[in-house]
Amino acid sequence: MVLESLISPQRAEKKPWNLFFLGMAYATLGVFLSLWVFEEQATIVMVLLTVIAAVPLMYNTLRYEEKKDIELNGEMTLLKEHSKALAAFMFLFLGMAIAFSLLYLVLPAETVGNLFSSQSHTISEINAKVVTGNEVISGAAYSEGLLLRIFSNNVKVMLFCVFFSFFYGAGAIFILAWNASVIAAAIGNFVRVHLSSYAAQFGMVSFANYLQIYGIGLARYFIHGIPEILSYFIGGLAGGLIGVAVIRHDFSTKAFGKVMRDAIDLLLIGVALLVVAAIVEVYITPNVVRF
Repeated sequence: MVLESLISPQRAEKKPWNLFFLGMAYATLGVFLSLWVFEEQATIVMVLLTVIAAVPLMYNTLRYEEKKDIELNGEMTLLKEHSKALAAFMFLFLGMAIAFSLLYLVLPAETVGNLFSSQSHTISEINAKVVTGNEVISGAAYSEGLLLRIFSNNVKVMLFCVFFSFFYGAGAIFILAWNASVIAAAIGNFVRVHLSSYAAQFGMVSFANYLQIYGIGLARYFIHGIPEILSYFIGGLAGGLIGVAVIRHDFSTKAFGKVMRDAIDLLLIGVALLVVAAIVEVYITPNVVRF
């Protein structure tokens, strides 16, 4: 009751950057409560506790956005209004990801191994599939195959967000919090590996080196990750709008048709963002982010 009372959808959309700190608070609290109460299952429980804290805000925001669909006219006006909610969601996600990644770096290695075991397993599986699926091709064919594989996988995730929001209200926040923890594990592992390599080569690591490597790790996953995650939030928003409309309106009403058109427009924008994210991940990120 306390966490859900901290901020309303209206306040979140007016000052979306505040949700960055709220996301950090949700994730940090989820980690320490899971280690305290459910240490053996902390790898999943920390995500669930983070989700439980964020669900009221996301659900109330979905209802608020559906109300805008009914009251406002003009698709560009609606999209502009939805962008406020999406900005708030993105700051919330970034706060979660940053908090998880910092905790990955500061907690003892044994604790981190238990806390992020499922996330590390997921990362290993993703890397294995990429290698296995492209090991016999190279050059342009490799890039095209990787691009298609990444895009199709991301479309599946976006559809999961649509369905989770439709059937479970704010259910998409679970997928997004899980992705925040996976990205955090990838960033944390990147930083630890390269810090070890740097220490072995030069014998000492300064605070500036920590910041430099951590910044590279963030860029490595956020350059393509931001449009990717934004598309997932768009999918979650579209699914939530449809779900609320099904509950509150008859299928034959103009209001329902208006909400459906808005949801379809959002999904098309989400797919376009996934195309951009896949292109950036395959052709731009490897050339921009080097260590």
